[in-house]
Amino acid sequence: MKNIRQASVALATVTLGALFAVGCGTNSASNDGNGSSTASAKKDVVLKVAASPTPHAEILNDIKPILAKEGIQLEVIVYNDYIQPNRALSSGQVDANFFQHKPYLENYNEMNHTDLVPTVAVHFEPLGIYPGKSKSLANIPNGATIAVPDDTTNEARALLLLQNAGIIKLKDPNSISETKEDITWNPHHVNIEELDAAAIPRTVRDVNYAVINGNYALDAGYTVADALDVEKANSLAAKTYANYIVVRPDETNDWRIKDLDKAITSPQVKQFIETKFKGSVVPVF
Repeated sequence: MKNIRQASVALATVTLGALFAVGCGTNSASNDGNGSSTASAKKDVVLKVAASPTPHAEILNDIKPILAKEGIQLEVIVYNDYIQPNRALSSGQVDANFFQHKPYLENYNEMNHTDLVPTVAVHFEPLGIYPGKSKSLANIPNGATIAVPDDTTNEARALLLLQNAGIIKLKDPNSISETKEDITWNPHHVNIEELDAAAIPRTVRDVNYAVINGNYALDAGYTVADALDVEKANSLAAKTYANYIVVRPDETNDWRIKDLDKAITSPQVKQFIETKFKGSVVPVF
């Protein structure tokens, strides 16, 4: 009987101790005051972000250690065009993407009946006029061919750059929706050849000049020092074409996205961009 009584007392002590521990909140997950467990929520989760190779994927790779400290395993999915990252986001294959500016996103949403939304602006990539068969803008050959991106927003941006370089004039010199049909002055009778933006660096040898998007120029080994003219930091383009993190509308309050936004606009990333890209990519935060 004595042994039975001792065992019963021990069991009661253990049970009371366990109940006391639970009541005092000594479990491993902490409550955030809204009924959710922050510690358990922020553990070993994956965040998939679609991106262009350069500079977007490189910038994202730089913040992997920052997000890892918050319990987020960042997985960067690289695409080489401007269509697939939005399709992947809309279909739920990825959680966010990072490759585009607002005018392109707005045009994509309108054309594809989607409602993707931007969160934070990260950087601006100056568009540049790069030499092909012709090496100078001082003596533009009559009938010279100039390759420009064929998507609506980047073509208008390229035409603005050509206008600022004194090669053409546009009907509305301050519009971001002009096309080559809106050229009103073309003294050298240049031929504007519209090509897929990703393909332009491969065609440089076949044209006189090529207007190349910053990320594709970097990917092809160019820097702003190689360009004959580039968009200025105070230009309409710089104010309009900053690159954003983009998500689905139901994700804007997702804690993972908020942590991503905070990390990618940190002083560490600003220093990384300025050191790595030397003016070919300009932070805007």
